[in-house]
Order: sequence, then C-alpha cells, then structure tokens
Amino acid sequence: MKIQAVRERLQVTDADVSESEFGNARLAKTSFENVDMSNCRMSDVTLAGTEITNVNLKNVAISDANTEGMTIEGILVSDMLLAYRAKR
Repeated sequence: MKIQAVRERLQVTDADVSESEFGNARLAKTSFENVDMSNCRMSDVTLAGTEITNVNLKNVAISDANTEGMTIEGILVSDMLLAYRAKR
C-alpha cells in the first residue's frame, strides 16, 4: 500500500507492516506500544522530547547524535561519556 501526500491519522493494530518505509514523514506525537522495531535503520530523525520506557536496546548503535540533555536511568549521557573518556 502506498500512502503519499496525505495528512491522515492512522490507527494500526495487530498488523505486520515489516519492511515499510517512512520518508519525509511527520510522526510527531505518535504512540508506539508493544512494537517490534528490531533491525530498523533510522537516519536524519528528530527524537527531541521523546520518552522511551521499558525498551530493549541490546546491540543498538547511536552515532553522530546530539545528546544534549539526554538521560539514561536519570544520568546525563554527556556525563557518562565524559567519565568514560576520562578512564580511557
């Protein structure tokens, strides 16, 4: 199915949309619950203000990212990176 140049509110439940592609799409204020996003690739994505809870981040790689104000378990990522680099 191809959805192009529309502004619609989608409600997708009990669906398999594996291998879908989103380009130049606005997903602001979208809710994802009980969703499998394993092996996804994201680039040029804004996640500012996003809250991620109860998530499996095993083998996730983040690079070339603005992590200003980002926390993991309440700890600033910038502080973690400073501490890590100081011990290297």
